[in-house]
Amino acid sequence: MTGATPLPLTVLTGFLGAGKTTLLNRLLRQPALDGTLAIINEFGAIGLDHLLVETSEERFALLDNGCICCTVRDDLVTTLTEILARRDTGELASVSRILIETTGLADPVPVLHTLLVAPALSGRLAVEGVVTAVDAVNGLATLNAHPEAVKQVGLAERIVITKTDLASDAELERLRIALGLINPAARVLEADMGHVAAARLLGTGFDPDALGRAAADWFASATAPAGFVCSDPQASDPGHVHGPGCGHHLPAAVAGGGHAGIETHAFVIDQPLSSPAFSRWLEYLTLLKGESLLRMKGLVELDDDRDRPLLVQGVQHVLHPPVRLPAWPDQTRGTRLVFIVRGIPRDVIERTLARFADVDAAAIKNPARDVMAASGNMAA
Repeated sequence: MTGATPLPLTVLTGFLGAGKTTLLNRLLRQPALDGTLAIINEFGAIGLDHLLVETSEERFALLDNGCICCTVRDDLVTTLTEILARRDTGELASVSRILIETTGLADPVPVLHTLLVAPALSGRLAVEGVVTAVDAVNGLATLNAHPEAVKQVGLAERIVITKTDLASDAELERLRIALGLINPAARVLEADMGHVAAARLLGTGFDPDALGRAAADWFASATAPAGFVCSDPQASDPGHVHGPGCGHHLPAAVAGGGHAGIETHAFVIDQPLSSPAFSRWLEYLTLLKGESLLRMKGLVELDDDRDRPLLVQGVQHVLHPPVRLPAWPDQTRGTRLVFIVRGIPRDVIERTLARFADVDAAAIKNPARDVMAASGNMAA
């Protein structure tokens, strides 16, 4: 069964006390997650979190001798390899998804690196990305005090605000703005007493069409003006795409600092690209600036087949295997790239793109600037 469809895998993270275990508990009770196997990582001599999750013990592989992102990375590969082998033999035939809950101090990057580059896992897992839990009451203070928490938010596809019943409307608004400044491309959801529908959290698996739609939505969200709140009543709907017609506005100021210099840069390129040249540039950029490149994702129009875009994504030095999509996910064509970075100026990416990917500098556009201008014109 080694040629079977890759097993979807999601990493659940969040700082200490963010409510990850409660969230996992509520998720695993939902019929949509039947067949899910959870790997709970704990730090310390005695693991307790797994005792708080109410489900059958055989669904868990507890890593209790350290943090996944450092001392037990080899154990993670071993655990996953054993799970896949038992699934191949039919012993775990019902397993259809894996969830990894990291410790609160975990850096998700080494976890993702391990999942993507370990030879034993090659082609066996469809890594859907990161879900990050953030405490509504203490989240803003945590982001201002702990770089690990900022990185967890910056790497997320989806962010779940927990403990919303304990926070005031003003606290929630400030936290939403802060999350949008760190990662404007992430979908932000609010847990209702620890509950979020699994369908709103889980990724796209290995469906190329769904992957393309997710990438297009990620780009559209990233080009909304940083720190602005969408006034559209449908803004929280999963399919909503931000744009100048939404009426973005800047609400009350956010308390706290600048979150370790994290910025989002979005690019639109109005010319088809050479596949070898683009690959060369992307490898150069990740090699040179990978440590500061928290996330990147894009849909690329290549000159060898302009009707089938290339989905690219990466985390720091690690690039996911590119996926050639069967068609464009929406009516918009042309290359769209989003980078979430720490300390990389936009012009550095732009200059290297022009030089190493053979792109005409005039063809490189800043969609965020266009959206901001349109929002300003509407407000005038």
